Amino acid sequence: MGEARLPERLTTAEAAATLDSLRRALAAQPGGAFTVDAGGLRSFDSSAVALLLELRREAQRAGRSLSVTHWPPRLRDLVAAYGVQELLPA
Repeated sequence: MGEARLPERLTTAEAAATLDSLRRALAAQPGGAFTVDAGGLRSFDSSAVALLLELRREAQRAGRSLSVTHWPPRLRDLVAAYGVQELLPA
């Protein structure tokens, strides 16, 4: 199982670089579930949800699953507000 961490700040300005970093981590780690620890997120916007959805798609294309741990409550709220909690279960 591979694991990566989201940065403290994840807004539109950081999204592309963060996604690139997570793509590299996904590709570099062995198969199976890929876990992203969201516990360090302090400042973020809806681009965090978009990033997680894209990372989930990429994991699925690689035959892997995506698991997110240590959800900040506001990130859970955003996922619910966008109606994608079935795709990104907390």
